[in-house]
Amino acid sequence: MTDMTAAVPSDWKAMDDFAAGIDANRLPRTEALAGTSLSIAQADGGALYLDLRTGQEVSWRDGAGRQGTDWYEAVEVRDGVHYLTVTDEDRPLRAVVLVINRNTGRTLTAESLIADAPSPGRPRVGQVFTPGVLTGSSPRGAEPAPSRDLIGLRALYRYSPNHLYEHVYLSSERYAWQCLVGEQRGHGDVDLADTWGLGDDLYVFTFREFLIPVAATWLYDLRALRTTGTFFGLGADGRAKVAPGGAVIVPLGRATYPDEQPV
Repeated sequence: MTDMTAAVPSDWKAMDDFAAGIDANRLPRTEALAGTSLSIAQADGGALYLDLRTGQEVSWRDGAGRQGTDWYEAVEVRDGVHYLTVTDEDRPLRAVVLVINRNTGRTLTAESLIADAPSPGRPRVGQVFTPGVLTGSSPRGAEPAPSRDLIGLRALYRYSPNHLYEHVYLSSERYAWQCLVGEQRGHGDVDLADTWGLGDDLYVFTFREFLIPVAATWLYDLRALRTTGTFFGLGADGRAKVAPGGAVIVPLGRATYPDEQPV
């Protein structure tokens, strides 16, 4: 196994350090889905069935025969738009974020997987995205798809009075960040990222860090200038964990390219 710790600066913060309190500006959890069931037909031919027993317990099964009863939390980002985080007790190195838009009948699943061991030059957490449709609905609008809409945007993200970050969206594959206030003040990096457009100024933005085993999935509401998200990675004890986050967005401007465009 390759020792990746040599590439990490000695003062670099772990997920436990920067995630504490980074949810102060997050929208509140909701238990509105408790007692309901959802069936999703996924674009890759798979399926997902959710029985939301309570406000924090969900029984699920997929089209491959996997099933479980696990913890979840839900946030209603807009009327009819729910952001769910679901853990997997049987596969602790896996977590799922599911965005459900009852207004359009469309869904997007972002699955995060922590590799058993690090690989040089690659983030340890990978992510897979799968659009879907709520069974029984009449979907409208475009299917969720990769988007270039954030390229060139520069903005501040105020997660709490003690957490302020700047993001610059460089391309369809990478973004840059730096911490202005918080445990990571003075730190910054360029990491791998994906953006998916959901329509109506809603975007799923995700990133995967190179230096530490952590990824994040965010739902951006650019109409309300708010984000709702989940960090997923290895804590200081080496165990997988999720941590909530949420921010108020302060736009700083946008760069435009006169000729050649980023990838």
